[in-house]
Amino acid sequence: MQITVYDATLREGAQSAGTSFSLDDKLKLVDLLDRLGVAYIEAGNPGSNAKDAALFARMQHKKLRHATLAAFGSTARVGRPPDQDANLAALLSAETPAVAIFGKSWDFHVGAVLHCSLEDNLQLIESSVAFLKSKGREVIYDAEHFFDGWKHNPEYALQTIEAAQRGGADWICLCDTNGGCLPHEIRAGVDQAFDYAHERFDHEMRLGIHTHDDSGLAIANSIEAVRAGATMAQCTLNGWGERCGNANLFSLVGNLQLKMGCRCLEDDALKQFLPASLFASEVANRSPDKRAPFVGRDAFAHKAGMHIDAVKKAPETFEHIPPESVGNERRILISEVSGRSGVLDKLTAFVPGIAKDSPEVVQIVDMLKEKEAIGYQFEVAEASFQLLVRRKLAMHKPFFDVREFKVVATTPAEPMHTATVMVRVQVGGVEEITAADGDGPVNALDLALRKALERFFPSLKRMRLSDFKVRVLNSKDTASSVRVLIESTDGESVWTTVGVHADILQASFFALYDSLEYKLLLDHNRFEAERATRNRDSSSHLDPK
Repeated sequence: MQITVYDATLREGAQSAGTSFSLDDKLKLVDLLDRLGVAYIEAGNPGSNAKDAALFARMQHKKLRHATLAAFGSTARVGRPPDQDANLAALLSAETPAVAIFGKSWDFHVGAVLHCSLEDNLQLIESSVAFLKSKGREVIYDAEHFFDGWKHNPEYALQTIEAAQRGGADWICLCDTNGGCLPHEIRAGVDQAFDYAHERFDHEMRLGIHTHDDSGLAIANSIEAVRAGATMAQCTLNGWGERCGNANLFSLVGNLQLKMGCRCLEDDALKQFLPASLFASEVANRSPDKRAPFVGRDAFAHKAGMHIDAVKKAPETFEHIPPESVGNERRILISEVSGRSGVLDKLTAFVPGIAKDSPEVVQIVDMLKEKEAIGYQFEVAEASFQLLVRRKLAMHKPFFDVREFKVVATTPAEPMHTATVMVRVQVGGVEEITAADGDGPVNALDLALRKALERFFPSLKRMRLSDFKVRVLNSKDTASSVRVLIESTDGESVWTTVGVHADILQASFFALYDSLEYKLLLDHNRFEAERATRNRDSSSHLDPK
């Protein structure tokens, strides 16, 4: 079955708390959605704000490859003919090939909000749709609060969609506007809408579904509507929307296409789901949800030892789909519960041929448990884990030695430099002593260490700290231990290191030390790889063959 994907991120997503799209943001999201191949992009309400009006003006000169652009608004106002209604005029001025308008399906709303008779509301719906159709537009009619209206007064709710059908609506989308329905209610409402249409209409009615996630059921409700015959699914990127959000495009399409055999998007588009989700989050300036189904960083992360062992033998035991089908990847996490299988998975990357039952693996698992017992966490700090293992197996010779560091804190009277750190380092028997001022002792320590080491390792100039997190462990008093996680990058790689100590500065030092060591290890490995390539090329050139 073909399912038409209708995305409402630029309107519904923009109504999400803490989200505000600029005009450029909206244009970027239009391009993203068009690349994914959605059928419709609801781009906003041109009659509600200048930004949406400006977007439609820009889009009049832009050709989309896949999607049809839709402007959104409401039926004409009570007592105003459609050809004199400002909102409908704004929809037409957007010059989009499709328009979406909403109308009232709940008799309670008709009286409490519109303050008109039930018959007048039916006339508003029919005449508004008919007017837009007369202007050559494709019309998607959103039956607002349809399921609430159907539960309260089913006959009238069905009459509202009949009015839209009489007006010539191309699609009628049933809306669970407050997100309060359960799947069986959605199924019953859609079934009855189809039954009513078969009795009353002489042509087929195309139904869509629009759900909110206030009960945590937006995906389930949308799927149930599709199972009942709906062929349009409305959704938003990452499930953004008012209150608890809308049906998440990635989860909805992932389930419909990969599990139910529905045709929603091209297969190649599904393989772009993870980068698309991350790009959308970047545009919206929102942190990605690591636990999001299908596209979360942790969606295919395995930590328990038995799970890791099983998933390596048969991935389907703990993965409901292949991660790569949605552009994601399997992650094996290192922790005290990951066991030998998890440790072995990481070790084989830099200790080829090591066996699961080797004494070294047993020792490393025991060491890992001891470290995590005092607060270390390696599942996100794989750089520190690799250094820990290399040291344990005598595979790592330190690039430098920090003999001592001293910290002098100043009063807040000097806001630009609140601390000074002196360090003494030794590299290959050569000692270097230097100092640096910083915005706090950790910043000063970082600057002093790199200042001392850049003389010996110029590549450290390209390295920077991209994130710094501190967590107090077993917080009982000011003497509690802290865990520091530091994320670093050199423009090519990103890595995270960890340090734990009762002294936050000492914990930061451990994480900083590992970060610098790991950068130098990366440089060493890159150099060795390049040298091996040169040697192979030279051998190939000399080979008489």
